[in-house]
Amino acid sequence: MASSLNKVMLIGNLGADPIIRQTQDGKKLAQLSLATSESWKDKNTGERRDKTQWHRIVIFNDGLAGVVENYLKKGSKIYIEGQLQTRKFTDNNGVEKYTTEVVLANYNGTLTMLDSRGGGSSDFGGESSPQIDQDMSQDSNFSSSDDLDIDDEIPF
Repeated sequence: MASSLNKVMLIGNLGADPIIRQTQDGKKLAQLSLATSESWKDKNTGERRDKTQWHRIVIFNDGLAGVVENYLKKGSKIYIEGQLQTRKFTDNNGVEKYTTEVVLANYNGTLTMLDSRGGGSSDFGGESSPQIDQDMSQDSNFSSSDDLDIDDEIPF
């Protein structure tokens, strides 16, 4: 039995178009801003309340980054499975900062598109509800942590 588990599963909508970058050895990586929302009815006022959480997603996988680049855009609904990763970096002003991201990298990274490019039911390569599992080692040559710094503002 495993002594620990680091697994994140999220369903949400992209708050901005994906950002596609290349590592130093030419492999693609993708950065996503994913919104998850919950809503409820306030017991006191009867009003509908909403709460949105924003998640930074980084895909260190050339194949998945290609799918993201070709098929996802702002508003796309996706399901992802990855791992939480916190890293330390120094910003342009020399200030050390920390960021926590959901990373799809070495193993157990899953991306499922929940709507089609046209907005209807899923249709990708003749399959409904496509699921893409990729096992690819994280690029050890990618060292520019400033490239992964996503602005803290909500992308709407």
